[in-house]
Amino acid sequence: MNSEADTPPPTPAVHKRRPRYSGKNPRRFDQKYKELNADQYPQEVAKVLASGKTPAGQHVPIMVTEVLECLAPQPGEFAIDCTLGYGGHSRALWQSLQPGGHLLSLDADPIELERTEARLRAVGMNTDTFTARRCNFAGLAKALSDQGWLEGADVIFADLGLSSMQIDNPARGFTFKHDGPLDMRLNPQRGKSAAEWLAEISIEKLTQILIENADEPRADLIARHLYKAGQQSPITRTKALAETIRQALPRTLPADDADTTVRRVFQAIRILVNEEFTVLDGLLRALPAALKPGGRVAILTFHSGEDRRVKKAFQEGRNTGLYAEVTREVVRASLEEQRQNPRSCPAKLRWAIRAH
Repeated sequence: MNSEADTPPPTPAVHKRRPRYSGKNPRRFDQKYKELNADQYPQEVAKVLASGKTPAGQHVPIMVTEVLECLAPQPGEFAIDCTLGYGGHSRALWQSLQPGGHLLSLDADPIELERTEARLRAVGMNTDTFTARRCNFAGLAKALSDQGWLEGADVIFADLGLSSMQIDNPARGFTFKHDGPLDMRLNPQRGKSAAEWLAEISIEKLTQILIENADEPRADLIARHLYKAGQQSPITRTKALAETIRQALPRTLPADDADTTVRRVFQAIRILVNEEFTVLDGLLRALPAALKPGGRVAILTFHSGEDRRVKKAFQEGRNTGLYAEVTREVVRASLEEQRQNPRSCPAKLRWAIRAH
C-alpha cells in the first residue's frame, strides 16, 4: 500500500510569456491578443475605437441610424439581413423587431458566421426570434421559402462591403498590409482562390476585369506585367502580388498613388473571385418578389459598380411599378461618423419601397 509520501509532488505550471513585438504597440494581426479577446480586455477595445480605428477581429457597423431610418422596422415584422458579417446591423434590426418579430440573417462566410451567431446568441437573440443561415444572398428566394415566409419579408437589408475582420486577417488574403496566402474567397470552401485565377487568366480577360471591376486606368499595363511575372513564378502571396503590381507602375508615381492602384487591383480580383457583381444582380432581380407589399429594402454599397447597379435596378423598378418609391439622393455617412470610422467614407445607402 502506497503512502502519501510515495506520491510525487504535482508539476508546477509553467508560465508562458506572450510573444514579444517590436515597438510600443503590436502591429501584426495575430499579435493583437487584447483586441482579439474583447470580453477580457474591454478597455483596450474602447481605446482602439476612440482612436478612430477598428479593433482586430471586429467590425464597426456603418450608418446604423440611417439604415434604421430608411427601413423603419416595426415590432412583429419579419426582416432579412442579407449580410450578417460581425452582426452589428443584425442586432440593431432584431432589437427594433421585438416583441414578436423575427430576423433571418444570411452570410456566405462559414468562418465568421459561426462566430457571429454564437456571439449574438449570448446576448439573447434566441432561435424563436433569430435565424442565422449560411447562404449567398443570391439565394434569397430559397432562403425565404425554407423559412416559410411565402408572402415575403417586411424589411430587407444588404451591406455589400467586406467586414473588417475579413479585410484585416492576413490568412484570408484580402489585404497586402501583411503577407498571407492569396485567397480572397468569402467562402474558402468553394471556388478558386485568387492565386488560382491569376495562374489561369489571360491578359485580355484580366485587363477587362481591372477595367470593369475597379475602373483601373492602367489596366492593360498591369495585366501584361502580372501575366508575364506569373509565367515566370506563380503569384501565391499577397505581398508578392502587391509588389508585382508596383513594379508595373511608373517609377515617378507617388507612393500613395501606387498604394491606391494596388488597392484597386486587389478589389477587382476579389470581385472576380467571388463573382460579386453576378451575385448582386441576382439579389436585385429577386428583391421585388421577396418583399411584402409596402415592404422596404436598403442596400449599402462601397464601390461605384455596385452603386450603379443598385441605382439602375431601383429606378427601373419605380418606372415599371414594382416600387412605389425609391431614394432620389444617395445617403452618406455623417462627417462625424466618417471621422470616427474612416471605413464609412465611401459608403452609399439607397432604399426602395415595394408597391402595394
